[in-house]
Amino acid sequence: MTADDSAEVGAIRVRGWRHAYRGMVPRAYLDGMDVAAEAERQRARLAAGDGSVVNLVAEAADGTLAGWAAYGPYRDGEVRTGDGELYALYLPPERIGQGVGRALMTEVSGRCAAAGLPRMFLWVLKENARARRFYEAAGFTPDGAEEPFEVGGVAVPEVRYVRALAG
Repeated sequence: MTADDSAEVGAIRVRGWRHAYRGMVPRAYLDGMDVAAEAERQRARLAAGDGSVVNLVAEAADGTLAGWAAYGPYRDGEVRTGDGELYALYLPPERIGQGVGRALMTEVSGRCAAAGLPRMFLWVLKENARARRFYEAAGFTPDGAEEPFEVGGVAVPEVRYVRALAG
């Protein structure tokens, strides 16, 4: 991902949230998400990053972005561990089921394994059955950890998934 991708990534994230989390997070929060503000947040994160977070984009044949993923060191509170973490994986709703998410997940997992990371973690909304099936198909399993994620003043439960990586 480059700074030039920020606008499309911002739109993918906002559309992805509105599609995936409908009925799971407050509607007012989803309706209030702003693509331009999200694009600026993405641009600022890239500019201020220390290189530990990697943002990947999948490009469609027509040159538009078909998906976005971000990963880096696993964060246990404020401490970074020796494991990897998938921070985000979003697609435009019309791209779901076309293999884009699987391709991004394969690339992220492969890069983490090539870096010698023993495991990869991710957090997913507990009620997000579609995403949970996707991650389970990619070899992730819930490890029993659960935490609330505050969205628009509402605590939404997340569950942690883990996958062992082959170096």
